[in-house]
Amino acid sequence: MTRYPDIPKPIRSGIVLVDPDRGTPQRIIILQFNPDTLERSLSPQSAGDQADSGGGGSGSGDKNEALRLKGPAQETWKFTAEIDATDQFEVAAPDGIHPQLATLEMLVQPTTAKLREAMRLSKKGTIEISPIEMPLTLFTWGSKRVMPVRITELSINESAFDVNLNPIRASLSIGLKVLTVSDLPAGHRGAELYLAHLAQKERLAAAARGGALSALGLNSGDIGLGRV
Repeated sequence: MTRYPDIPKPIRSGIVLVDPDRGTPQRIIILQFNPDTLERSLSPQSAGDQADSGGGGSGSGDKNEALRLKGPAQETWKFTAEIDATDQFEVAAPDGIHPQLATLEMLVQPTTAKLREAMRLSKKGTIEISPIEMPLTLFTWGSKRVMPVRITELSINESAFDVNLNPIRASLSIGLKVLTVSDLPAGHRGAELYLAHLAQKERLAAAARGGALSALGLNSGDIGLGRV
């Protein structure tokens, strides 16, 4: 078989679970196939979004806050991941793709040990039990997109099975919310990773070629005099 050593190996997208205290990876999940499409949404946190409190105007919020932001935009991602055991015939799969599915499902489930501990505290009469803290989850899409996230949706469609009813093919709809400094406490490792992610956006934006007013049929006088 002809080999082409100079062809670069494609980078995989994936999910990394990180110990928020030590910063060490606890688990690395590499998606078998890179999703064909990514759906991203950014909702700005505008300071003047509150409803108008009166005065007869048709606008809403404080006019002095119209150009202000309360914090980073709320960013969400959504994509479909594919898992197919038939694409990996050289790898034994007595359980089909159960292990891969279980790994992803455990991203939104506490472990039995943590649940048993919460049950033990409840049985002892502990009045307030803190919610179970999960590892810091990072989503990676190449070196320019590494961000802390919370999984908001995990919908699984199993479409093929072996003779023992083990799933061997599935598609997963995965929704993510990017965690920002508005979501995480100051000094948290996830907050620092978000700032690094935002700084990367700033560097990429600075590299974009700017346009000219003439391309819009305007000149500086039109902008300065508000004659747009």
